[in-house]
Amino acid sequence: MSRAGVARGGGFFLLLLALPFFGLAHWVVNLLVFVLMFAIMASAWNLVGGFAGYPSLGHAAFFGIGAYSMALMFHGAALSSGYEPFVALPLIGLVGAVIGWPIAIISMRTRADVFAIVTITFLFMIQTLAFNVRSLTGGSQGLSLPVAPFPAASYERPFYLVLVAMLAVAMLLTFGAMRSKIGLSLVAVRADEDKARGIGVRVSGVKVLAFSVSVGLTAMVGGVWAYYETFIYPQFAVDPLITIAVVLMTFLGGRATLWGPVLGAVILEAGQQTLAYRLGGSQFYLIAYALVFLVIMLLLPRGILPTLEERIRLRRRARVANAPDTPGAARTADAGRVALAPGGRS
Repeated sequence: MSRAGVARGGGFFLLLLALPFFGLAHWVVNLLVFVLMFAIMASAWNLVGGFAGYPSLGHAAFFGIGAYSMALMFHGAALSSGYEPFVALPLIGLVGAVIGWPIAIISMRTRADVFAIVTITFLFMIQTLAFNVRSLTGGSQGLSLPVAPFPAASYERPFYLVLVAMLAVAMLLTFGAMRSKIGLSLVAVRADEDKARGIGVRVSGVKVLAFSVSVGLTAMVGGVWAYYETFIYPQFAVDPLITIAVVLMTFLGGRATLWGPVLGAVILEAGQQTLAYRLGGSQFYLIAYALVFLVIMLLLPRGILPTLEERIRLRRRARVANAPDTPGAARTADAGRVALAPGGRS
């Protein structure tokens, strides 16, 4: 952990904390709220899809589980301060992690595309339950939550600040994964799971742990979303497009990196929200998603940040190799002078 890295991280979060106090328009703060939501979910998905290499397509199911957990806890309740649902977020995250634990044990017996199929099947199963278990979810008629008693002039601000704190937690977990034995084990699993098991890595344990933490964070975001929207429907609470967006954001910014998912969320979600405001309720942003996916596959298969880091590293190496005061360059120059000298050998 370098001082420059700490300074960048501290400056980034100070800027985030200060943004809602700049007198921004409501639609801008609302846009930032959704950007933060997807940045957290992309960072959470990165633990499984980025570090472990297991491309989960079922995270939207846990988003819905968190949303309905929040709705069931506070449906018909009278809020005094409005912060009570935020206090319940750790419990919602625990619910998501506990549900995700057996799902991970079962689904992670498979790999790659089979794992993706298993997880998206779980997503559609949860969506079907949300439509049909009307006694809990309200079915297609939806389920309501109490409106937060926050001032109209700064209604979005408490949600925004809570999401900033959650993003900090998600990024700290990602940083820990990059600097810990667990993270090294996940990278070994992604590289070659059989060899990782052969050298003593507790493959099953680290995979299930990463999945549970990932879906727990996703459930917490779903809880914040439900409280923010105050009314939820199954087609929005358990939406496959949420998973698709999260996966694209992670791939766009760079898998298994700290800032990649955040960068991808800023680019894609800000663009999608802007198109929504300008074009209304149309689905044109799906075309943009398809174009972004093609760009990633063709030009940036490793993502923005890994590609830029590699190019910067190559330029630095070329600059060092061509510098006249480096040992290699000095030896080359001396050899050239000997070769050009009258008595020198060519």
